[in-house]
Amino acid sequence: MSCQHYQIELTKQAQKDIAKLTPKLRNKLKDILRHKIALSPQSGKALISALKGYYSVRLSFQDRIVYRVENHRCVIIVVRAKTHYGQ
Repeated sequence: MSCQHYQIELTKQAQKDIAKLTPKLRNKLKDILRHKIALSPQSGKALISALKGYYSVRLSFQDRIVYRVENHRCVIIVVRAKTHYGQ
């Protein structure tokens, strides 16, 4: 199946992460999801080891959007949207 535009789904953890972001970062997140990830899901950095199959896109200096792609459903599942530095 070929998808031209992917739907975005958020995990409960991603929703919690987004609620903690500043309004400016929330808007940036929306733009990245709509105009980059939804159109070209593999544009993020492919992760390795325990996170193999996931991708990451920088949101700010320390915050990342971590997601996986379900091509058979044309869906992007955002699993995290906050720091990956343990804060």
